[in-house]
Amino acid sequence: MKDIFPTIKELFDQGRFSVLATIIRQSGPTPRGIGTKCLILDDGSFVGTIGGGILEARTIEDAGKVFDSGVSHRLFFTLKGTDVADTDMLCGGDVEVFLEPVSPKSLGHLAVFQEAMKVQNRGGAGLLATVIARDRWLFGDIPKAFLDKNGQRTGSLSGVQEFEDVLLAKMDQILDSKQPLILEVQDDEGKNVEIFVEPVVSSPVLYVFGAGHVSKQIVPLAAGVDFQVVVIDDRAEFTNTKYFPDASDIHQCRFEGVMERFPVNGSSFLVIVTRGHMHDKTVLAQALKTRAKYIGMIGSSRKRKIIYEKLMEEGFTERDLLRVHSPIGLEIGAETPAEIAVSIVAELIQVRAGKDFGLKIEH
Repeated sequence: MKDIFPTIKELFDQGRFSVLATIIRQSGPTPRGIGTKCLILDDGSFVGTIGGGILEARTIEDAGKVFDSGVSHRLFFTLKGTDVADTDMLCGGDVEVFLEPVSPKSLGHLAVFQEAMKVQNRGGAGLLATVIARDRWLFGDIPKAFLDKNGQRTGSLSGVQEFEDVLLAKMDQILDSKQPLILEVQDDEGKNVEIFVEPVVSSPVLYVFGAGHVSKQIVPLAAGVDFQVVVIDDRAEFTNTKYFPDASDIHQCRFEGVMERFPVNGSSFLVIVTRGHMHDKTVLAQALKTRAKYIGMIGSSRKRKIIYEKLMEEGFTERDLLRVHSPIGLEIGAETPAEIAVSIVAELIQVRAGKDFGLKIEH
């Protein structure tokens, strides 16, 4: 969704119609997961991919029906043999794709996408809900809404309060699972209606303290797997955008009191890779007073022992220090800065996915 929402906004500004294709159901092995999207433009080009091959070709072909009618369409497809991306991969899974019209005349539709994009880019969480019952798209109103974590709604789910009540009741569960799903909800007439619900959360912020060789390798890898990366160093000559073109922000500031300058919260990731033990200790002491989801410090077991002893003399406890991933990264036998960065980013992905097995390595 990261590239698709901004493209939808651009198309609205240009007055262009498009069709949004979303995988809403799958069984068996398939090339892309539920929630994967592809935006099909009126000139036949598209943004994103739902897997390539015959599936994508059929989806683009069927999008023509939506361009002609202005009504949503559901495509059922069975992947067999070499259907996917012209490879020899034997998928054999079943896929259902929902194609919805995105009309530049529907400002309400645009508002829903913009709200989801705002949460994605600026922080927060919410649910993007789309009624996928085709008959609900025949009356002009777009049955799509975004509900944020506080229950604020943008858009409408066919005006049925029961739909919204169910989503609010299940919001925490769906956000925790991070998995899109189809809910079957009864309307006020007792009719079952399917709603496709997608959790929308912001990309977690990764704060990298230190702008040396390892940091230069960490930043593009982390940005490539959807972390918003902020680089911080106290040296002006190192905090240069030419060294970190993939960073969201770069800041030059002293490490003393650095945590007070940034909105570190329970979803933040902190990687400490400064140029020296004392700077690492200065940053780590502040990091332990935050609610950061991940705190990692580079260095050997000996370095860790020295820093931990000093921190415990200052009042930190063993329980505090257990939060720290140090030595940092997963055990892959890394030696070079590039290899070390791979091990660190792999650990970040592991923690983000809730699969932290506590694997450590020494550098």
